[in-house]
Amino acid sequence: MGDNMSGNLPPGFRFCPTDEELVLHFLFHKASLLLPCHPSIIPDLDLCLQYDPWDFNGKTLSSGRIFYFFSRVTENRVTKNGYWKDLDTDETVLTSGEKKVVGIKRYFVFCIGQAPAGFETSWIMQEYHLYNHRDSGKWVLCRVHEREQGNFGDHHYYSDNEDNRTELSSPDEVCLSIMDDDLDDQMSFA
Repeated sequence: MGDNMSGNLPPGFRFCPTDEELVLHFLFHKASLLLPCHPSIIPDLDLCLQYDPWDFNGKTLSSGRIFYFFSRVTENRVTKNGYWKDLDTDETVLTSGEKKVVGIKRYFVFCIGQAPAGFETSWIMQEYHLYNHRDSGKWVLCRVHEREQGNFGDHHYYSDNEDNRTELSSPDEVCLSIMDDDLDDQMSFA
């Protein structure tokens, strides 16, 4: 993808999905090969192609300085200048209503240099996996962003900032409610 994917959004629109929306409305459809009611706006990017996080602009869907892309599941997250270090922090992704587990979110930090002696940077990757789905081992959805300097401490440094969420417009709510009706029968993922 040579152009900046955020240019595909109409003026004034921001891509700011919740964890639940990323798993149910994007990753589930990608893994299941279902046709979503929205266009496929999140591109595929192979983490094994050795992209450093500052190379993502123009190759991923971006919303500000947050980058979104699908990738095949891989253990090798080595790039030209470093590697993505697993922080051994997994969180469950729950539905907002019934609190069903639909996904797992894993955290990584980008390190410059060779493992295991690399220097940690402020680049954070959240890797979303489907929970108990037969195709869950094939695709992950990645959200990468650079944290502001000064927000250190294990949990605060790596956690999401929920305060910057954007409300959905009416057309988005209609589209998602139609999809919710279709997904009700498919929530088991088993």
